[in-house]
Amino acid sequence: MYWDSSYAVARRLIAAHPGVDLSTVTLNMVYDWVLALPDFVDDPQLVNDDLLQAIYQEWYEERLQSELHANRPPDAG
Repeated sequence: MYWDSSYAVARRLIAAHPGVDLSTVTLNMVYDWVLALPDFVDDPQLVNDDLLQAIYQEWYEERLQSELHANRPPDAG
């Protein structure tokens, strides 16, 4: 996995840090957590804030989608 695989990285972070309050997550935390992922193989020096922000954004959007689906009422049909 590489820095530009933001969706895949975000999915791994979701699994590694379930229930984390995303409003408290900093880009430094994202950086540290990505480096700790066992299948992350990219060079740590290649990262920049835009890449970290893209990972965070994917994580946020996945969390939002999960919450929307969890709060959806069952189909009446």
